[in-house]
Amino acid sequence: MSRKAHMKIGDVVIIGLLVIASFLPAVIFYFQQDQGEAEETAPKYAAVRIDGQEVDRFSLDKENSVKKTYYPAEGKYNIVEVEDGQARVKEDNSPDQIAVRTGWISEPGETSICLPHKLVIEIYQEGAEDTYIY
Repeated sequence: MSRKAHMKIGDVVIIGLLVIASFLPAVIFYFQQDQGEAEETAPKYAAVRIDGQEVDRFSLDKENSVKKTYYPAEGKYNIVEVEDGQARVKEDNSPDQIAVRTGWISEPGETSICLPHKLVIEIYQEGAEDTYIY
């Protein structure tokens, strides 16, 4: 009473479509990577904002080394460092040191935020699509 399972033409078609579909992410990634390389030629910069107002903008494409101290309010300070195409909050006197622990940022959309001092460093790239987190 044993029955052998036989593959039907529909089974073969479904398996073939699944194999083809498994390569779809690689194709999509390849085309997105080509588009990303074109955007990499656009200038990148780090914008420093205090209380929502942009106070400085540093080019990340030029070889420069900048260390600047900001005083967002009386008794508060942040030392921002820009070097080798990246930026960071090197030192501040906020209680949690979150911005300092964030470290270097260099890619468009990355941010370093010192909430008690209302200081934000964000990396931008001209012509790059804005990304939103919902």
